[in-house]
Amino acid sequence: MTHSIVGAATAELAGPTWNLVVDVQRMLALHFMVNALRAGTAVAVVAAVVGWFMVMRQQSFVGHTLAVVSFPGAAVAIWIGVSVTLGFFAGSLGAALVIAAAPRTPIGRVRSQESALIGTVQAAALALGAIAVALYGGFLDNLTGLLFGSFLGVSDGQVIVLVVVSIGVLAAVCAMGRPLLFSSIDEAVADARGLPVRLLSAGFLIVLALTAAEVSQVTGALLVFALLVMPAAAAQQMTARPGLAIVLAIVIGVLVVWLALSAAFYSTWPVGFYVATFGFAAYVGAAAGRRAVDRWGTRRRGAPTLFSGQAKAVVPAC
Repeated sequence: MTHSIVGAATAELAGPTWNLVVDVQRMLALHFMVNALRAGTAVAVVAAVVGWFMVMRQQSFVGHTLAVVSFPGAAVAIWIGVSVTLGFFAGSLGAALVIAAAPRTPIGRVRSQESALIGTVQAAALALGAIAVALYGGFLDNLTGLLFGSFLGVSDGQVIVLVVVSIGVLAAVCAMGRPLLFSSIDEAVADARGLPVRLLSAGFLIVLALTAAEVSQVTGALLVFALLVMPAAAAQQMTARPGLAIVLAIVIGVLVVWLALSAAFYSTWPVGFYVATFGFAAYVGAAAGRRAVDRWGTRRRGAPTLFSGQAKAVVPAC
């Protein structure tokens, strides 16, 4: 199916005309591209929201692991002949439940063994994926897509599943948003106030697993991290206000996905590469802008700098 779609697209489209209106019309004339944009938009929105909390909670390693283990889930699903989408979700959710069961202190903090546990889960899951691919026996022509992403062949059913899961994840985040933010900033104080920090942590792991499984189906299992981290990290460089940062993360994430899908449509490189590249560019631009604003604000306050004519260390103004 993938080869037939590629062949049809190649026959009709030789390359971009660099006329924005014409190029967009040519993409939207193909149903599989419309589905890819729909799925990509849903994934970008939920990844930005959940990714912001993930970065705030300093759980990037957990997010990376839940993304990577979605590949073994998909590989096992292909091996036993069930839906790949189901495999993505099963792999990530299974890993999330194992990590959530890790021993914790009374205030809800995972003990020092967390990193070892997460690494062990990741290694074991990848080994399972490798053996599933070996046992499959057939020609696994979409292996690259599972690892690095593909926008080809996104069905109407997959779009519906991704949109429904996205709505459910966003509803869950909204329901536990304020206490989750409180516990993310200071877990000890949140526990002292009577918040169920362990339950919030487990709930967030499940939400993060669902998000990672969703994003894997667009960016591939190995590049989920790009869409989860980079828009959120870029937004945090631009503002410290949670509400505004989440909105900015959503805008950046959607733009990154749209640009990545467009670039991948007119090239032979996987969409995951473009997601990572454009996401990295967004973060670098935000960080550079933040540094420029900080320097400008420091000079406006009259703080001495290395360029003021005196060879002395910089003393930032408070």
